Amino acid sequence: MFTTIVLALSLAASVSSVGVAARTDGGIHLPMYRTVASVSQKRSTMISAVGLGDFLDVTYTVSVTVGNTETTLVLDTGSSDLWVVSDACSGECTDSVVPLYSIASLNDTGLDVLLLYGDSRTGTYASGPIGQDSVGIGGLSVASQTFAAANSTNTTIFQTGSAGILGLGFPPISLMWRERLQADLVNSQSPLSKRGLPGPSANISTGSIGQPPFPSFDFLKPALLKKRQAPDGTSPSPADLAIASFAHYGPLFTRLIGQDALALPLIATTLQRDSFQIGGNAGMLSIGGLPAGLQITQLTWAPVRGYSSDEGGLPPPSDSPAEVYPLVWEIAVDDVYFDGVKLPRSILSSPAISLSALIDTGNSLVRGPRDVVEHIMAYFGGPNASFDCKEVHNLTFQIGGSMFTVDPRDFAHPLQDDSSSESPRCTPALAMTDPPGQGGFLYSWSLGDPFLKSVLVAYYYGNVTHPSQDPPKIGLLSTVPSDVASQLQQAIQAVVSSGGQFPAIAESAPTGTAISSGTAANGVPQATHADLPSYASNAALTFALRTKAWTSLALATTTGFVLLGIVTYL
Repeated sequence: MFTTIVLALSLAASVSSVGVAARTDGGIHLPMYRTVASVSQKRSTMISAVGLGDFLDVTYTVSVTVGNTETTLVLDTGSSDLWVVSDACSGECTDSVVPLYSIASLNDTGLDVLLLYGDSRTGTYASGPIGQDSVGIGGLSVASQTFAAANSTNTTIFQTGSAGILGLGFPPISLMWRERLQADLVNSQSPLSKRGLPGPSANISTGSIGQPPFPSFDFLKPALLKKRQAPDGTSPSPADLAIASFAHYGPLFTRLIGQDALALPLIATTLQRDSFQIGGNAGMLSIGGLPAGLQITQLTWAPVRGYSSDEGGLPPPSDSPAEVYPLVWEIAVDDVYFDGVKLPRSILSSPAISLSALIDTGNSLVRGPRDVVEHIMAYFGGPNASFDCKEVHNLTFQIGGSMFTVDPRDFAHPLQDDSSSESPRCTPALAMTDPPGQGGFLYSWSLGDPFLKSVLVAYYYGNVTHPSQDPPKIGLLSTVPSDVASQLQQAIQAVVSSGGQFPAIAESAPTGTAISSGTAANGVPQATHADLPSYASNAALTFALRTKAWTSLALATTTGFVLLGIVTYL
């Protein structure tokens, strides 16, 4: 009881002090390569860098230090929670080639978490105790970061060379943030006696295919809470306490922003292409600023959609009752085009819901409304049709008045059982997703890796506690070269010349340093070979498979990332 009340009062006292300081120029950059530099806890112009790994162009990973364990996590802008498999996990976990977190060093909160991925039919999960430890990335470190030390999971993350997930989203969709806040505000037990509290099923609704679970904030209803007073005698609302808790229980990057560790409240990603044509843009995560040589004005910016409390969003604080908080990295889309022709709007959702898209590094495909995707597939002859891989097709999204095309090399996925080396066949990198509806997310499209390999994306968090003062937004810069058609032809010719071999590259997240080898379209750094961590095997990381022996990726859509089931056809 004592610990719970003290923490609640601490949150109440900090409501007025949590905010975002004035921005300064510069940033901390985390590209594919890493240069070691000390970083102040205050905003600075110091630049450091760390890398992204790439598993067959469908999963992108980054090296993260949790406690004393440096390991590889999936980079996911579609979720907000951080979890890493611990050495208390058994079964398939014992076959891991990446380091696992030492459970002995966990500062246990007494809470467990069950993270559900996909929908009720998927049955994919990760579970384990919620704890705290220091978490570091690219020279930055946060003490007492909330995360889950998973001791049970049926995911196949180990086959992707990773041991968990690093969510880059906003606090309201963080299940662990809600669990910790609910335990503090609703329950009267000491933290060490909270084991066995209601799990995430009490806090979320299970998400549909292609959608994260929609959060519930019912536990913030005043009727469920005991009245508490701040040291100044005032009684903060539940929403006040929730927003103040961002600084205590929030996701990693929310806390970095709150601690003034970043030059700008911004991260940026570019994703490397390795299977259709090796090279392209560097797999890069920049934190606190854009990659060197790029300017904010070069990007097209679009505001992130906020969800009012009437739409199921986080209730506003008492000092700013008009606040509307973002849930996911969702932006408005003007229109969608295929091969230069504007696509019809979906009739499966209400016309009152404006067209929008989730920007999600954890999604391996471009997912859209069923009727619109069927319309595109009809162009190729039906749902199971294919096309000649050397054909140039353009799926284009108009955002903020600018056109952003999925690179034709990323729109085409080689057929797994194609036996023809003379003219390889491909299928569109498309999938259907459920329409937006009442009581759920409002986006119609989920733009995953095929789109994200074609753009540099900047995710600007703005003022996390009071978005109206500095709204969140997303910036886009196309990386599709002007001669992409000829590059596509060259790539297919190389495949034909090699007897039908499409290269398939997997690199673990690098921990060493490297130098970028020039720039690609619009000045975005090009890929370089990354230094590999000591636990990685080159033989296991780089390979080429003939078309008949292509690795089949069973893509199970999840909340924020794609799980990979690997079946090799011999």
